[in-house]
Amino acid sequence: MKTPHLNRRLKLETQTRVSDDAGGFTVVWDTVGTLWAQIVPGSGRELAAHNLPRSRVPLRIVVRSAPVGSDQRPTPGQRFREGERLFEITAVTEVDRFARYLTCHAEEEVTT
Repeated sequence: MKTPHLNRRLKLETQTRVSDDAGGFTVVWDTVGTLWAQIVPGSGRELAAHNLPRSRVPLRIVVRSAPVGSDQRPTPGQRFREGERLFEITAVTEVDRFARYLTCHAEEEVTT
């Protein structure tokens, strides 16, 4: 396995439900850590939502591994943030049999 070039600093965020005092809740994203990553883009697709054209780009985001259960180990349902860019994590797998790196399959949605 070729060593990944971890040159992007991403914030790992997880969602928390906060009561809205009306019987419901609001979703708030909290930062749980900062990870260095390599982002490998895939081919995108365009779709329409609420009469706005949107494009979704699948990505492979490689980060250093962390033990299962650690706050620093990404999980599906979390997201990465780089400035205003958001990357939704859909799946996480180990890169090699030594589990030194993780590949996070993610999507970035952009309104065009």
